[in-house]
Amino acid sequence: MFSFLTSFLVVAALLQGPAPKPAQAAPPTAPAPAGPIQWSANRPLTVADFQSRPKPYEKLAALTTTDIKAGAACRDFVFSGTVKATFDPSASWFRDPKNNTAQLLRHEQLHFDLTEVYARLLRQKMVIFQAKVDCAKLQPAFNNLTKGIYAEWDREQNRYDAETNHGLNAVRQDYWEKQTQVRLAQLEAFALPQ
Repeated sequence: MFSFLTSFLVVAALLQGPAPKPAQAAPPTAPAPAGPIQWSANRPLTVADFQSRPKPYEKLAALTTTDIKAGAACRDFVFSGTVKATFDPSASWFRDPKNNTAQLLRHEQLHFDLTEVYARLLRQKMVIFQAKVDCAKLQPAFNNLTKGIYAEWDREQNRYDAETNHGLNAVRQDYWEKQTQVRLAQLEAFALPQ
């Protein structure tokens, strides 16, 4: 399963105001989760990276939360942009980490790999974008660029889960793995240095 957060969730949390403070803070029972993990061909996900726990109503075996973090700026009328594919350990989980399968971990890894595909596609589009960008209108233009990529990425992630039945259809899972590796190779020019 895949999940990504959109900025409206942050805005909604801000609009609700701060949560009331407890009378006495409870001592931490586990170490704080690690920050986001940036995608790397040299660093596949491990079960230990999935640090959250499922909600009682969740039926899935696992949940991977990934994001494409994109930013743009103009300084002295010179455009610069950044795009990173990240995995959020604090929002990702395995229902039963001790009894997970290699097949399930591969399925979840591919969600992260698909996020990198779309990060590379966005980097590719930014090459063209920077040649045409009007720094006075940077933000609306950049928002339009990222909005399209995010929508495609979301559809692709949902299609992946549907076609592979969340990784249970081994034939379709193998197909998606091979196709994603081909796409990553085709977009190698837009990969971040390792």
